[in-house]
Amino acid sequence: MEDTTTHEVTHEVTHEVRLDVTAKTWFITGCSTGFGRELAAAVLVAGDRAVVTARNIDQVQDIVEGNERAIALPLDVTDPAQVRQAVADAEERFGGIDVLVNNAGIGYFAAVEEATDEEIRRMFEINVFGLSDVTRAVLPGMRSRRTGTIVNFSSIGGLRAFPAVGYYAATKFAVEGLTDALRQEVAPLGIDTLLVEPGPFRTDWAGRSANETLPENEIADYAKTAGANRASFRDATGSEPGNPAAAARAIIDVVAREQRPQRLLLGSAAYDGAIDQLESMLSEFRSLEEISRSADFPESV
Repeated sequence: MEDTTTHEVTHEVTHEVRLDVTAKTWFITGCSTGFGRELAAAVLVAGDRAVVTARNIDQVQDIVEGNERAIALPLDVTDPAQVRQAVADAEERFGGIDVLVNNAGIGYFAAVEEATDEEIRRMFEINVFGLSDVTRAVLPGMRSRRTGTIVNFSSIGGLRAFPAVGYYAATKFAVEGLTDALRQEVAPLGIDTLLVEPGPFRTDWAGRSANETLPENEIADYAKTAGANRASFRDATGSEPGNPAAAARAIIDVVAREQRPQRLLLGSAAYDGAIDQLESMLSEFRSLEEISRSADFPESV
């Protein structure tokens, strides 16, 4: 993994900023590339404030340079101490966090049997436990102000799984469940949640952010399933239909709405895939209704 040593912040975090009370402060993880980078830039264009985080802040200095509504902070979401420090610095600089965007994440391509413990656990540490740690660090401030929005990046892979990305889907299914429960816990406190479920986008998800080599334990029996899907993902890198800049604008639009949805599908592939999955599940559930209900005690019917 990239060196996670805390980088020295190159500006004074406590620098006084004249705050626009109508603007929101966004705290965004994983801003070096992809969705995080596009969202940070779009937030600033929209007139809001952005806490732009990345493991290497040198990669995001161009986003914040010369803009008093932006700050770049080093953040490896797998480092609990760095998580707490970044949140504290953001709150000190801007007075609070209005929108948390848990975007940082990685992919991994391997059949379930081919995967290695190290790669599986690394992905869960980033995609699930890192997201959880950042959320828990931000929640006290949102609770005290009785306002806030938590945007968690899931995926169409959080609604349906595909060969070669079973463990990635497992992390996103976990994010879906965690966010569903969180929504019910924090809604009475004035805090909203939003699950973002993108399909294929040009974010280099199948390139730099995933394992770039074949699994160490590649198994020929999976060549037509996991192997073929892995190759398809790789071949599509750079030509996916989804536009990350358009996705960023869509997220900002939805967060600004008075009535926010629980989920936001992004891209036609995600929308069509989600509808197909839900219709297939509903059809199967209904076909087995009698058997499902037969598992109750008679007096429960």
